[in-house]
Formats: sequence, C-alpha cells, structure tokens
Amino acid sequence: MYPVIQFLIDGKWRDGNGDAEPVINPATGASVGDCPFANQQVLDDALASAQAAFKTWKKTPPVERARILRKTAELVRERTDHIATLMTLEQGKPVAEARVELGYAADIVEWYGEECKRSYGRIVPSRVPGVRQLVMHEPVGVVAGFSPWNFPAVTPIRKMAGAIAAGCSIIIKPSEETPATCFELTRCFVDAGLPAGVLNLVFGQPAFVSEYLMRSEAVRKISFTGSVPVGKLLMKQAAETLKRTTMELGGHSPVVVFDDVDIDQVAQTLVAGKFRNAGQVCVAPTRFYIQQDAYDRFVARFTELTAAIKVGPGLEPDSQMGPLASARRVDAMEQFVQDARDAGGKIMTGGAKHGNQGFFFQPTVITDLPDTCRLMTEEPFGPIAPIVPFKHFDEVVERANSLPLGLASYAFTRSAQTSQAIADAIEAGMVGVNSLAISTPETPFGGIKHSGHGHEGGIEGLDAYTNLKFVASA
Repeated sequence: MYPVIQFLIDGKWRDGNGDAEPVINPATGASVGDCPFANQQVLDDALASAQAAFKTWKKTPPVERARILRKTAELVRERTDHIATLMTLEQGKPVAEARVELGYAADIVEWYGEECKRSYGRIVPSRVPGVRQLVMHEPVGVVAGFSPWNFPAVTPIRKMAGAIAAGCSIIIKPSEETPATCFELTRCFVDAGLPAGVLNLVFGQPAFVSEYLMRSEAVRKISFTGSVPVGKLLMKQAAETLKRTTMELGGHSPVVVFDDVDIDQVAQTLVAGKFRNAGQVCVAPTRFYIQQDAYDRFVARFTELTAAIKVGPGLEPDSQMGPLASARRVDAMEQFVQDARDAGGKIMTGGAKHGNQGFFFQPTVITDLPDTCRLMTEEPFGPIAPIVPFKHFDEVVERANSLPLGLASYAFTRSAQTSQAIADAIEAGMVGVNSLAISTPETPFGGIKHSGHGHEGGIEGLDAYTNLKFVASA
C-alpha cells in the first residue's frame, strides 16, 4: 500500500529519473519503498514554476486562498486513516499518535485559511494635512521549506499552509526518511484546487538541495526545522542573498517540579509527554528537576509508570511507544546511557535496546547524574529521562537556564506566586506552567538563543511570510 513517491512540479506529478534511497520501516528494518532524489534540472524546474505561480497567486484574493485551504483541511481529515498508516510505516509512531498529528495538521491549514482574511494593515495619522500614510502586508515571494522526519505532517504543513495563506509560492523539501506523509498531504492541496506551481514538492540529497536553492535569488524566504549546526549553515548561506529566515532548531526542555504538586498527577502527565513519539519531540520534557522534598516520591512513581509502557510496532493497537526512527538513533541512545553510567548515573528502568527486530529502545529513567553529563547538556531526542533534585528556586532557575538552548520549558506548582515567578525567570520561547500544551495553530511556536528565531503558528506565523510596505500618498 506504500505509494510510488513522486515530485510535484508546476502542478504535475513527476517520477524520479536518477538516484533514490530506500524508505525503511523502523519497526522491522525492512524497506517499504523508495524516495527519488532531485537533480539540478528538477530544482531548476521547481524554481521556475514557483516564480511563475507567485506572480498570479500573490494577487489572488485572501477569500479564495481561504476556500482552497479550507477544502485542503477537509481532505486531510477524510484521508486521515490512510495517511496515518503510511506515517506509522515510515516513521514508527503508534498509529493513534499519527491520527492525532494529522488532526492537528488539518487544524493548522484551516486556521491559516481563516487568518489570511485578517492580514490587516493600518492607517497612520499624518503630521501633514492631505497626506495619507498606509502600512500594508505583502507576500514575501518564493519560499523554500525544509522539514525533518519526527513529525512528517505537522512540520511541513506549517510551512506550506503559512506560505500559501500569505500569498507566497513554496518549494517544500521534507525528509527523505518519511516522504509518503508529505507526498499525500501535497496531494490534498492539489485536489483542493491549488493552482499549479504554488506548491512544489522535491526530495533529494539534503546538502545538495538546500545549497542549490539557497544560491537562487528567486528564493526570498526560508523556513527550516532541524538541528542547530545545519540551521547555522543555512543562515550563513542565506546571508549571501539576504533571504528572510525562520529557524526552529530544537532544544533541551527543562521541567521544574516543585514539592507542592500532586505527584501522581504530574508524573502521569510528564511520562505521557516524555515518551510521546519515543521521545523524538523537539519540545519534549527532557531535563527533570524535582524539588528535594518530592524527589524520591516522584522518581518512584515516574519509574513505575515508565516501566509499564507497552513498546511495540506502531500498527499494533496496544502499542504505546513505537521504535526510534533509525538505527543511528538506537546507537545514540546507547551512547547516552553509557556516558550516564560513566558519570555515576543509576538506571532505574530500561537502558537498553528492546527486542531483536527494528529500532526499538526501552523507555529509560536515570538518576544521580551531574549537571555536566551528556544527558543534562545535550538533547537526547529519544526515550531517556534524566531526573535530578534541586533545593531552592534561584538554584533551579540558574540550572535550567544554563544551556545555550531555549525552545520550550515547563514548570509544575500549585502556587500562583511561584507560577508567575518561574514563567518570568525561565529563558525560553515557550513556557508551559502546569501544562505541556504549548503548541496550537493559533499560538506562536518558536525558540530563542541557539534554538532559533522566528515563529510558526499564530499571527506571527503568517506575518513571517510577508513584507511590510509603507506608502505615503499626498
């Protein structure tokens, strides 16, 4: 049932005619299909298509853009079961999680469709009689979007829907490890009536595709979700042609749990958040700081809940956590665990590969770690939870803010005063207090420091694809 993956160029589906790589089912390690790689001609055609389409799409009334986006959202919802199965085959997450992701993706498209009708400018009162001063939003131009494998629906559709809603055309390059999800979402846009060339889909060797698109003067904006090193490289390349950039570069989210909370309730919330998508979530809670008086009780309950997680193939209905995305991620987890052991860490549960087939790793809890070990300083991006104690407010704030990353942070307390104080003190683009729900279509998603800049979602996500023009008319 896995589709033949194709490019979309100028409204036409095109087969690859060169290199390709197998798409691997992480639950088995076996190939389910192939992903074609674009050559220079494909990229040239995508650029030409996007440039030509932008000339007319930017003039399309927002109400018409909204109609197409609304229809796209309807098609995503109608096709959720089919696309969710493909997502689980190529990415591994439980199919129930895949359905939730697709529901969120549809909501994003629908929200951008509604919000583009409200991309208002303003009139600024003039100092001189008879002069009218206007501030207007205009689409920035051709966009290049690059998205990773961990959320193969939400991350590319944020870029596609935002750019299209603003009146831009876009070339999207999703991950070659999970191509079918975005391939099917792109089909939803096409079937909803999106004009040819407004959306172009390519795959390929990442360094070649990104460098080639970055050199083009036709591309005026890039949106990238991925690692800090690659984000820095793309920013350097963008500087050559002064492209606008939105960078979401991951994080290492601290979680501060004060001793006045309901331990059982908070532990359940955090276990669910930590091991969602096998921990392969850029905003997952990843560094657990527990106040001293609650520490032992929290560790015991968190470990108990973690050990009970049912690990298995995502297509099995009783699986609560699927495999990691690739063999290299399993290797990375083993290295984190070994470093923790070397640093004196205590393995409370897990700590090893799971099973003999696929890329599974046991949900893992480790305590007694120094703040200098890898688990506390590098994002594991997997199912390992390091838990350490703290005593005082100022101490934990300093430790939570000690890294150069600042995407998401969380805190749990029953005190209104502490809630406000910790939200003000934490350095992050998003802070959840007594909640992990920090990402919705209508709110800005983005980080600070080395976690990037700019936002997706909310009015900020739409504005990211527009230029401001000031007009003074006498």
